[in-house]
Amino acid sequence: MLASLVISLVVAVVLIQIAVFSTTIYLHRTATHKALVMTPALEWLFKFALWLTTGIETKEWVAVHRKHHAFTDEEGDPHSPMLKGFWKVQLGNVYYYMQEVKNTDVVERYARDVKHGWWDRHVFRHGLLGLAVGTTALCMVIGLGWGLLAAGIHAVMYVFVLSSSINGLCHHVGYRNFDNTATNLRFLALLTGGEGLHNNHHGYPRSPKFSFRPSEIDPAWPIIKLLIALKLAKPYKTIEEVAA
Repeated sequence: MLASLVISLVVAVVLIQIAVFSTTIYLHRTATHKALVMTPALEWLFKFALWLTTGIETKEWVAVHRKHHAFTDEEGDPHSPMLKGFWKVQLGNVYYYMQEVKNTDVVERYARDVKHGWWDRHVFRHGLLGLAVGTTALCMVIGLGWGLLAAGIHAVMYVFVLSSSINGLCHHVGYRNFDNTATNLRFLALLTGGEGLHNNHHGYPRSPKFSFRPSEIDPAWPIIKLLIALKLAKPYKTIEEVAA
């Protein structure tokens, strides 16, 4: 039983990191801000990983995040803790995301440039199906109970802790390198593939690299550099190049 529990926890950590790195490298830096241009095959792999682990639909995520940048901590921001209150965003970020997608024209206005191919239209847009397939596969590999435990831990951590903290904590506490309302939290950056360096990102949204100071670590950047070296991705200018 102890061994099964350990396996379940390890699998949960792996799932969380797959979702985190797919979110920051593909959804955020590539699809939303065009900080990277990927090969179609690599884009498909990231979309497939997100479909299985998060059920997120690319156009919806891109649209909500672009609107957040357009109205950061001002009226119109879908999830500003300065407007809605810290705990409401920290604990209810997913609610505000879904509300924005369902009740506004945000997707049409902010993500019209995001192209949808066959896989997007017929497979990846069905987020609940992706989660069901991913969870079923997990249960078949490590057992029903342990698979559900791993999936549950992953879901809670990704949705209610890591993702929410970027929109909650990183607009509430932390330090700033640049003149905007977002903040940096180094410890959170280590857990979220660099997303915790949120002030840096708001300062230079198109930089594929989020770290700026030598003491800041962007865990996704070495992976991005590897993708660039393998000619699977092309970067826009980094934060140092733009800020120089």
